[in-house]
Amino acid sequence: QPDYVPLCFMIFSALRNRCGNQCEFVEKQLDLGLDAVVDLSAFPPSTRSDQEDLHGLPVRFDPRVQVREWREDRSDESFPLLYKEYVTPAGVLRTVVRKTEDWQHGDHVPLFDDYLIPRSKKFLVTNRDDLKSLRYLLMPPSKEEISEFEEIARRAKEFADSRGLLVTGGWGVGIEAACWMCGIENLMLASIDDPEFVEEMAQLISQWNQGRMQVVLDAGVDLFVRRGWYEIADFWSPDLYRRFILPSLKKEVRMAHQAGAKFGYIMTTGTMPLLDILLESGIDVLIGVDPVQGRGTDLEELKRKLSGRICLWGGVNGFVTVEMGSKEEIENAVRTAISVLAPGGGFILSPVDNIRDTSENTWRNVEFMIEAWKKLRM
Repeated sequence: QPDYVPLCFMIFSALRNRCGNQCEFVEKQLDLGLDAVVDLSAFPPSTRSDQEDLHGLPVRFDPRVQVREWREDRSDESFPLLYKEYVTPAGVLRTVVRKTEDWQHGDHVPLFDDYLIPRSKKFLVTNRDDLKSLRYLLMPPSKEEISEFEEIARRAKEFADSRGLLVTGGWGVGIEAACWMCGIENLMLASIDDPEFVEEMAQLISQWNQGRMQVVLDAGVDLFVRRGWYEIADFWSPDLYRRFILPSLKKEVRMAHQAGAKFGYIMTTGTMPLLDILLESGIDVLIGVDPVQGRGTDLEELKRKLSGRICLWGGVNGFVTVEMGSKEEIENAVRTAISVLAPGGGFILSPVDNIRDTSENTWRNVEFMIEAWKKLRM
């Protein structure tokens, strides 16, 4: 039972981008009165990574992999095409991406990135034969990378201990990585037409992820976080979820608990049909409870079903309510979230899932949310 309902932004890009480093970011949150955490995933490694949307340890390829990238401007295409090939000992993986006006990476194509899914003309992995080559792109962290991470973790934990803060780490990833490399629609069709392919890919990603996860757990985090934005009932039926996602999730939860850590799972929509499965998985925290953009999210039912078993983190929409709402709308949202989700404990208030906008109006609205929280928190 907490002293009061904590307010901890699950992601706060607008403030983070104003800070020179993670420690300054934490200090500025504390200055605002927030209940900040120290996230090891946010401390960037010195080596360049190919994982724009997967924080934490770098993604490492087998040293024999050769990477080629080039651009083609074609009259029959509305946008330039970006090509990338990974030449592995088992074969060549190629992807082709449309460079739309809002593409963020120049002429570079990262391995993992949300922007790939709607812009890929040809996805990286299309069939089971490609998995032989994919194994060479999913190598365990090197001794040097582990050593660097351990030093980052040591300094971060000293910083956290000096301020009495929670240490989080990750990010873990499961079938989401397959969504980046295959495309969501292709993966959905394959889950019916060729489930063995999807199952083999899920197992390959899971084994790779668990090796990375163990390094983070060995560093002594309090909370390990796995991203599950694409592991939702908007895409996966409960039966498909049980087959392709739940096995790895349950194993990772056990790993975290054996290491003395809690397990947090990010899922901001499509949650309600999966509540029984989430209870079965053993996760400790459901991160991203969104009453506005979360499809079908029912705060009362979430609290009734999960109370005392899974902590709920969120409760207020970030984009529609905080960035675009009025003072009254923000206060009403905070009041509803606290009154429904806080009784009995097990609730962390947060905008879901991010505050990105840096306008004066948004900063004023963030202040309105903090004021409402301080007035209404239990």
